Amino acid sequence: MLLKGNRTVITDGTRAAVNTTGNSGMATGGTGDVLTGLITALLAQGMPPFDAARLGAHLHGLAGDLAAAELSRPGLIASDLPRYLGKALLQMGAG
Repeated sequence: MLLKGNRTVITDGTRAAVNTTGNSGMATGGTGDVLTGLITALLAQGMPPFDAARLGAHLHGLAGDLAAAELSRPGLIASDLPRYLGKALLQMGAG
């Protein structure tokens, strides 16, 4: 389960994590769809559900932070996020 908000909470009923990436500019239609697609892609690659939700939430928020730094928070739209996922991965050292 993932509860999206100022601080996103992720739990599998046993473990819990709080994600701190992301910003208010992401509170716009479609960003949740981007997050769902990202988590689904991680699951399709064989990642365990709790790990996929944690990593997906972190990458989603980090992409939003990178996009906001270049485009502004008020200027963010959901379709900006996928364009910044690669930069987010590189920043995490996963590139």
